[in-house]
Amino acid sequence: MLLRRMFSRKWILTTLLVVAGALVLIRLGVWQLDRLAERRADNAHYAEMLSLPRLNLNAEIPSQLGEMEYRAATAVGTYDFENQIAVRNQVYRDQYGYHLLTPLRFESPTGAGETAVFVDRGWIPLEGNTTPAAWRKYDAPESVEISGVIRLGQSKPAFGGIADALPLDGSKLEVWNNADLAMIANQMPYPVLKIYVQLDEAIDNETPPISSAPEFEATEGPHFGYALQWFVFAAILFFGYPFFLRKQDVDFP
Repeated sequence: MLLRRMFSRKWILTTLLVVAGALVLIRLGVWQLDRLAERRADNAHYAEMLSLPRLNLNAEIPSQLGEMEYRAATAVGTYDFENQIAVRNQVYRDQYGYHLLTPLRFESPTGAGETAVFVDRGWIPLEGNTTPAAWRKYDAPESVEISGVIRLGQSKPAFGGIADALPLDGSKLEVWNNADLAMIANQMPYPVLKIYVQLDEAIDNETPPISSAPEFEATEGPHFGYALQWFVFAAILFFGYPFFLRKQDVDFP
């Protein structure tokens, strides 16, 4: 009797809407479980990278380097300040500025000649630093040993961001919206790795460029709670609807 009422002419549209709504809520719950699985995989990867010894890029450049984000790394080489770039919209203590990425040139351990890796030397303020010439006041000794953490570039902008494009006239793009290393490599006069090294946070960290540790929240986040919430809503809708129909005082053939 109840099933006939649910699919009667009077209630069929409501029934279909209830079923569709329940399916949408279930799908949202599954999506949150997928997000939870991704978060757990990221946490496991982060823990694995922390457990590995520091990678010496002068001695080894693994083929799976792009899978080693957050692994500690070191290198000895020469800074190339002429080809450094800046990534805009970076915030430090509520102040906008840039992150300064400088190529570090060194001999490849593979015997393929010279290569380079970009080094995120840290944050510089927006004021007074809108041109590459202004960045030169932050030049450090050219020959240097760097120590930091492997990071991956960002090939597409975050939500609401703007993608980068190389100038049509062939000139270099010096200020970027994203650290798109694959695109940046196209304007470099020598090979560069498709990762960059984020310098370890300095002890005396008040003078730009100000280095900082990677921000990584090694938790599972709220995804399980959200998934449970969506499944509960779906159950209320799916099982509450028949109960609602039973309470309706309608003539039914």
